[in-house]
Amino acid sequence: MKLLDINLTLLLLSVVFGCKLARAEHADRDKPVHLEADRVSMDDAKQVSTFEGKVLLSQGTMSIRGNKMVVVQDKNGFSHGTATGQLANFRQKRDGLDEYVEGFGERIEYDTQSETVDFYGQARMTRKLDEVHGDHISYNSKTEIFKVQSTQGNQTDSATTGRVRVILQPNATTKTALKEPLPLTPSDSLSQPESSR
Repeated sequence: MKLLDINLTLLLLSVVFGCKLARAEHADRDKPVHLEADRVSMDDAKQVSTFEGKVLLSQGTMSIRGNKMVVVQDKNGFSHGTATGQLANFRQKRDGLDEYVEGFGERIEYDTQSETVDFYGQARMTRKLDEVHGDHISYNSKTEIFKVQSTQGNQTDSATTGRVRVILQPNATTKTALKEPLPLTPSDSLSQPESSR
């Protein structure tokens, strides 16, 4: 990607997700992690658990769904999970707002220590009607910073090769301002045009 394209992409992402910047739900990190699946295999010695079949990981308002999830716990108690599936799904409420950030990918990796989520393959993130598409999206749920990349030459669809796509919807303030007429006030300093005198 050219430097100009990268700067434009960063500008667009700041417009999409930065204007009303709010953090992911703060209380989530203090909640217990719940995992559900059809089957589970646990290796206590290696601290590796494999969940298969309609997997759901949830922690407060955050949830990750996939066909399979492998969770590795480190010596400090933090977990790193990898979910795969016919588009695995991530969802989390934004702190102080009644709205969610959602993400999709063929593979989703979540790290509880850094509170980051990475989406790979057909990656897409949405907030309300705004969307970001790419081959790899990295999302920090603490700061709500997105990094989006597309690989060059690995796709067969020439319309999307090496491209990041962003769809922006006007915010409510902009829509209201465009619909309302401009306020007019009378002025005492105006005089009649000379032609009408």
